[in-house]
Amino acid sequence: MSEGGRAGAELELAARVIELVRELAGREAEAEVNVRHDAEALTRFANSTIHQNVASATTGVRLRLHAAGRTAGGSTTVTSADGLRTLVERTLAAVRVSPVDRSWPGLAPPAALRLSAGHPGSGERSGLAFGFDEATARADPAERAERVGAFVRAAGGLETAGYCRTVYVSAAFANSAGQAVEGRTAEAAMDGIARCDGADGVARLAAARLADLDGAVLGARAAAKARAARGPVELPPGHYEVVLEPDAVRDLLENFAVFGFDGKAHHQQQSFADLGTAQFDPSVTIVDEPLGSREEPAADLPFDDEGTPRRPLVLVREGVTAAVTHDRTSAALAGTASTGHASPVSRSWGPKATHLRLEAAPVPGAAPGTGGTGSIADSARPLVAGMRRGLLITDLWYTRVLDPKALVITGLTRNGVWLVEDGEITSAVSNVRFTQSYPRALGPGRVLGIGAETVLLPESWGRARYAAPALHLAEWNVTGNASG
Repeated sequence: MSEGGRAGAELELAARVIELVRELAGREAEAEVNVRHDAEALTRFANSTIHQNVASATTGVRLRLHAAGRTAGGSTTVTSADGLRTLVERTLAAVRVSPVDRSWPGLAPPAALRLSAGHPGSGERSGLAFGFDEATARADPAERAERVGAFVRAAGGLETAGYCRTVYVSAAFANSAGQAVEGRTAEAAMDGIARCDGADGVARLAAARLADLDGAVLGARAAAKARAARGPVELPPGHYEVVLEPDAVRDLLENFAVFGFDGKAHHQQQSFADLGTAQFDPSVTIVDEPLGSREEPAADLPFDDEGTPRRPLVLVREGVTAAVTHDRTSAALAGTASTGHASPVSRSWGPKATHLRLEAAPVPGAAPGTGGTGSIADSARPLVAGMRRGLLITDLWYTRVLDPKALVITGLTRNGVWLVEDGEITSAVSNVRFTQSYPRALGPGRVLGIGAETVLLPESWGRARYAAPALHLAEWNVTGNASG
C-alpha cells in the first residue's frame, strides 16, 4: 500500500523506480519518474439540496524511459516493490519496439526550486510547505456542506445547483540525471447557479484556502443576477460594444492558454502569437503565475512533469507579446529553454499555461474579492457607467475554435446578458451567439477599460485557474440570438 501524502513518501518511490531502471536497463538509459498523490473531495447540490458527497485518493507513478534512441512511457497505481518492478519491465519492453525518437530533448539537469519569500519551502530542493494550507487539504464533508448551505440560504428561496470541492496534491519528481524535487499544494473552488423564472445567475470562486470561500456571498450574487435576468428582450445580430464580467474573461484566458501561447503551436505557425509585436492594447498585461501572487498561496506544484522548476512568465507586457510556453521538447525545437510547462500530454498536444492572470487596472486601495454580491460584478460597475450603448455579458460557454491561427471563436452567452444605454442597464437580453477573434477583441485601441478587481476563477472541467478582471471592449461580433 502507498503512503501517499506522507512527507517524503513520493520522493522515496521515485528514487526506487530510478534504481530499478539502472538495474534493469543499465546506466545508459535515461529515465524520468513522476509520483503524484491526488486527493479530491466534491460536494454537489441540485434543487437546493446536497445530493452527492464523493472523495477519491490515488497515488500514481509515471515513468518515461529513453534507451537506444527510443522512448516509451508507462504508469501504475500499484506501488509495491513488485508493482514498481513490473512498471519498469513493461516500459522497457515497450521501448524496444518503439520507433526512433528524433525529438528527444534529454533530461532536465539538477536545479533548485524557485521559491519566493512568500512561499517558504523546507529546503532549496523541497517545496513541501510551498503555499500549502493544511486545513483545506484535510477538509471534511461538513465544511463543504456548510458553504453549500450558506449559498442556498443566501439565494432567498430560488432554486440552486452547483458544487464545492477541495483538492490536495503531494508529488515528487526524479530523473536519472540527478534532479529530485518534491512539493504539495491544496486548493478549493465553488461554482453555483440560482434560477428565477427560467433565468440563471452564476457565482464562482477559486482559492488556495477553503476558508476564503464564502457561500453566502456567492449565493447572494447568483440570486441577484438571476432576478435581474428575467424578462429578456431579443436583439438583432451586429457589432456591439461590450463589458465582459470576469467569468466571461476567464474563457478568453483559457483559449489564449490552450491555442495562443502554446510553444509547440507557435513553432508550427499555428498560433496568433508574434513575439515582440504589439498585438494587444497597451493596457493588457498577461502573466502565467503557477507560484501564486497577490498574497495568494501557490496554485500548483513548484516543478513541472519534467522536473523543471516553475516560475512566473510574462506572456504579454503592456500589449507586446513577450513569450510562449515551452516544455523541453518544444524548447529544443525553438532553440530556447523550457519555461516549466511540461505535462503528461505536452509532447503531443503542446505545453499549456494553467494559471493565467490578466492584470487589473491599478487603483489605490483596490483588493481582490469575489466579484461583489449584486447583479453586476464590482469591477464592472465603472466600466458599465462609461458605456454609451452595448451589452453587459456575465459568462461565455460552449466556445469552439473556428480558426486557430487567428483564434476566431464561436460560442454562446449564458447566466445573464443586459442592454446598457448611457451607462444604465435598461433591459435583460436573451442569450446570443457570437463569432469573434479573441486577440482582435483585445487589440490596440479596442480595450476601453479594465476593471480594478481581479477574481480568481476555476476552470470548468479541470484544475486550471484564471485570474480575471472585467473588460470594456469596443466591439464584439454578435452573429445570432435566441431565435437562431
